[in-house]
Amino acid sequence: MTKLPAERVFRTSGLTKVYDTGEVKVYALDSVDLELFAGELTVLLGPSGSGKSTLLNILGGLDHATDGRVWFRDLELTNLRDRGLTRYRRDHVGFVFQFYNLVPSLTARENVQLVTDVAPNPMRAEEALDLVGLTHRMDHFPAQLSGGEQQRVAIARAVAKRPEILLCDEPTGALDSKTGIQVLEVLKQVNEDLGTSTVVITHAAEIRKMAHRVIWFQDGKIANIDVNETRLDPAEIAW
Repeated sequence: MTKLPAERVFRTSGLTKVYDTGEVKVYALDSVDLELFAGELTVLLGPSGSGKSTLLNILGGLDHATDGRVWFRDLELTNLRDRGLTRYRRDHVGFVFQFYNLVPSLTARENVQLVTDVAPNPMRAEEALDLVGLTHRMDHFPAQLSGGEQQRVAIARAVAKRPEILLCDEPTGALDSKTGIQVLEVLKQVNEDLGTSTVVITHAAEIRKMAHRVIWFQDGKIANIDVNETRLDPAEIAW
């Protein structure tokens, strides 16, 4: 069985998020207790509305919990105000979303430099783009790139600041299977080569086979946690 790293990077206790619509209270997260570990690639699975994205947003400092507590290492995120969360996101977290959110008037290199210009210890934009296999495309604009290439620029932008945590919400959701595999290969490489703790939300259940752990969500709760004994390379996954 794959030995999981013991160093804990996230811990939640009774984490709850409630959306009050007036007549009905919707529990996006319902008393979730969870641990995530350094260097781990974790896949979050579950139907739409099961709480995956809400959890990711709270771990990433993009949203506040209604109740419960969440820690990044020894830093309690639930104690931080907006300025503290902004500093936490800047210094520790990289985000990759389904839609690439690139600035169309900037080249790939310039899109990555948006992060390297403000991060405390960034890698060069050229180094980040080389990491995702786009050295030859760094001076192209988003409209000149394929969907997979744009997503790889988004990954380069996320990892260029050397984040400890990489949070990915449906990173292959807008891609065909062949291009999606290329993107997953990059995420796996970042996780293994840089040691970046990586959390991936997906609806594609087969992607679970590349993870160290798979956490299944249902109705705002953790339904099950699986540990992979044998991880597959993305190219071995049958979509």
